[in-house]
Amino acid sequence: MDLQNDTVGTLRVDKATLHDQVVARIRDLIVEGALLPGSRIDESALIEQLGVSRTPFREALRTLAAEGLVEIRPTRGSIVRKLTPDEVFSMLEVLAQLEQLAAELACKRASDAQIAQMVAIHEQMLEFYAKRERMPYFKLNQEFHRGIVSLSANPVLIEIHGNLHARLKRIRFVGNRGPDFWADAVSEHEEMARALQTRDGTLLGEIAARHLLNTWTRVRDAVT
Repeated sequence: MDLQNDTVGTLRVDKATLHDQVVARIRDLIVEGALLPGSRIDESALIEQLGVSRTPFREALRTLAAEGLVEIRPTRGSIVRKLTPDEVFSMLEVLAQLEQLAAELACKRASDAQIAQMVAIHEQMLEFYAKRERMPYFKLNQEFHRGIVSLSANPVLIEIHGNLHARLKRIRFVGNRGPDFWADAVSEHEEMARALQTRDGTLLGEIAARHLLNTWTRVRDAVT
């Protein structure tokens, strides 16, 4: 698909949609490792690959820089941000505590319909896991974690979590790189879904925190 084309059939694609598409495409390239941490972003090659003009491409880079995935260096071009092991561990440590609190609040504040929606996302994840479709699984996985935090109904918690969550997208994708690691993560998600269904906030929080800290075990060899 040529993203520069402003029509899809008879529907116009507005600038916001184009921007979101470009951001999503570049983000996927980073998450999947097509653009490696620490590597310089070849703007000309990517602009041609994505079929967009320079302006929306650079706007997308600014968005990804705000997410912590890209570093924009004036006059020297942009690079994919490379996190140190200490940075990764520190962020996972904080994220674990944030998701533990979010889980406890979500079980108290979410409606039955909202919980049912989260369980449906979990079930979709399992379908992609059964087919070993890693990227669709990962995107629903991220949606599940963000969803739990959103159900906390705490704007400050949601904002802080969102900032850290965005920076760790690549790292968390790496966490499922092996079949054993992926199976362990799925098992933890099954525990989370059961705890959410019973509104056991304490248990859900403990599992969510353990899940995040176990992510460090699954990724540390890839970030050292």
